[in-house]
Amino acid sequence: MGFKSSQQGTGAGVATRYCAFAMLSTAANFAAQATVIQMAPSTSLMPSILTGTAAGFGLKYFLDKRWIFFDRISSHGDEMLKVALYGLFSVLTTLIFWGFEIAFWTIWKTEFAKYTGGAIGLALGYIAKYALDRKFVFKPEGA
Repeated sequence: MGFKSSQQGTGAGVATRYCAFAMLSTAANFAAQATVIQMAPSTSLMPSILTGTAAGFGLKYFLDKRWIFFDRISSHGDEMLKVALYGLFSVLTTLIFWGFEIAFWTIWKTEFAKYTGGAIGLALGYIAKYALDRKFVFKPEGA
């Protein structure tokens, strides 16, 4: 089933929701990590990082699917493919973020440079992620 453009809203509205959902998924990630650390303190960060990543990923996928791309479930197989592609693109765009953050730190060796590179990398990563998700994950009908 196709969606009317009025259902999707303006570009500014989509951008605002997309940014808000990124912040919500980050908050869910950090909250889940804190919960794991409180419930099972450990010297290993991996359990909290994995739990946080799963929480943030799941929330962001649901919000993007429903409120950014207005996508419906057509079959379990299609949905699993969408989740896999969404995850792959998440990993690829995270590499953009890390690359900028590490490069800025390596070149200028200051916290300001590191966070500036990170902010640039995040912005570029989210722009790329949106474009990839729109083209390959949540394709409009007939595309």
